[in-house]
Amino acid sequence: MYPGQDFGSLSWLEQQWVHWYVSIGNPVIATGLMSFLLHEIVYFGRAIPWIIIDSMPYFRQWKLQPKKVPTAAEQWECTKTVLFSHFTIELPLIWLFHPTAEALGMSTYQVPFPSLKTMAPQVFLFFFFEDFFHFVAHQALHTGVLYKHIHKIHHKYSAPFGLAAEYAHPAEVFILGAGTILGPLIYCFFTRNLHIVTVYLWIVLRLFQAIDAHSGYDFPWSLHNIVPFWSGAEHHDFHHMAFTNNFSTSFRWWDRIFGTDDKYREYRARVKAAKKAMKNASADDIKKLEEKLMDEVEQEGIIAEKEAESRGSFGAKTVKVQ
Repeated sequence: MYPGQDFGSLSWLEQQWVHWYVSIGNPVIATGLMSFLLHEIVYFGRAIPWIIIDSMPYFRQWKLQPKKVPTAAEQWECTKTVLFSHFTIELPLIWLFHPTAEALGMSTYQVPFPSLKTMAPQVFLFFFFEDFFHFVAHQALHTGVLYKHIHKIHHKYSAPFGLAAEYAHPAEVFILGAGTILGPLIYCFFTRNLHIVTVYLWIVLRLFQAIDAHSGYDFPWSLHNIVPFWSGAEHHDFHHMAFTNNFSTSFRWWDRIFGTDDKYREYRARVKAAKKAMKNASADDIKKLEEKLMDEVEQEGIIAEKEAESRGSFGAKTVKVQ
């Protein structure tokens, strides 16, 4: 695989990359195994800190729905479903990734790696593509038969938590997962200039984004408080609580452009106005007010969910609470 390669010019990481492929001896197996291990290690490695945070009452002050803390039984039930999807849906697809990638001209075992200057714009394009793909596909999953038989599983938790990022029907894992991998494959097909290391960087960042968006926590240092167009947990938590609105993943702009964040913005405005009117009230009174507003939104969401389930056609209009 490496005829004429000057190994002395490689970085330590690149040398370990070469060692991995040479020691395995089969690039298809080497890529498949590394890809699956990367996904599992990053997914559960990022989710475990949120499990720890959920177990510590100190952090409830930043929890978006503080009355709803996942129990150990819920965490375990969620883990079992996620692992089932990982091994039955994602593992076979990951194993087929190497031959598909090579057929499209993607570099896999090759070294050296591309520079960060090369990878950064590619990763941004993948974020942009996936966000729009998810925005469209996610709304489709909120229509009649697709919601009732597929997406309803993911909405089991009106207050999501980190592990629940991939808690979904196997069909949904495949549908929405396509948005993650199609971007790199399409880009590679047209440019013939993409290394799988860039794809791995993209996958790691995408997993962090998905898990953090489902964490249920909004800290002062959360990314959306620094980058206003970033979605984050504060944006996505409302989707689970209200059932409707906020269909995108990484960025807020598609929901703003197409008006699918109207109930979310109305809710945030009501919370802000109520807090301003009660600026001299006690912390307990303010907390009770927030809980009351949350309960109202959740009740509207229950009605919207029933309406979505009652619509049987694929082309049904996206449900929006009026």
